[in-house]
Amino acid sequence: MKRRTLPVAATLAATAALLLTACGSGDDSSKDNGKIAGADQGSESPKASASASGARAEDKPDGVDVSLPKDVNLVFDWEKPKDKNDAAAMDDAANFLRAIYQGVDKRTTKDAAVATYATDGGLKYADAQINAYLKGGWTVTGTRRHYNATTRSSTNGKSVEVAFCADSSKFYGKETKSGKVLKTDPSIKDFDYFKIIMAKYPTGADLWQASKVYVETEAAKCQ
Repeated sequence: MKRRTLPVAATLAATAALLLTACGSGDDSSKDNGKIAGADQGSESPKASASASGARAEDKPDGVDVSLPKDVNLVFDWEKPKDKNDAAAMDDAANFLRAIYQGVDKRTTKDAAVATYATDGGLKYADAQINAYLKGGWTVTGTRRHYNATTRSSTNGKSVEVAFCADSSKFYGKETKSGKVLKTDPSIKDFDYFKIIMAKYPTGADLWQASKVYVETEAAKCQ
């Protein structure tokens, strides 16, 4: 089968459905009041990274390895905003997603990249996604495209909402033991709309961490 975050086995449908729709960060209180959820949240200290010796320089932003297997391609088809903070937050939102799938590949929620690019609700979301793959005996393969990105900054400059669509029609689950790729026919289930609240790491360094994650599944506006 093929899903944007998890391959959903029939016997685990209820559990997977909860994970696919969960934000991992509480209710979305930002929908109606025009404010960015988590705008005043602090960030946990990122742990020291243990970079892979074979990682290319472009795979190591902030000195952290976010490289992925050759058969996993996360495409970020978007233009960076002119604002420096918005651009940095957008870059690290992409690194947050790379970190999740690196954790899936390495079969651990304790990967240095996850600790660097996530905090609070972002850590909970990453742990939930990675653990679901581990328990199911799955990994991923293929290409997932991210597009139609927008940013929205908080008034205090400490957080940026990065919103975008994701197309997983060519992104598949794969059984780790057999190597069998789990495919389904393309459908509305391949499209998600993400809102990730990126919090600035309070050291002056150009590092942003995912502090909250909201996901609208079966997002028709992304087709």
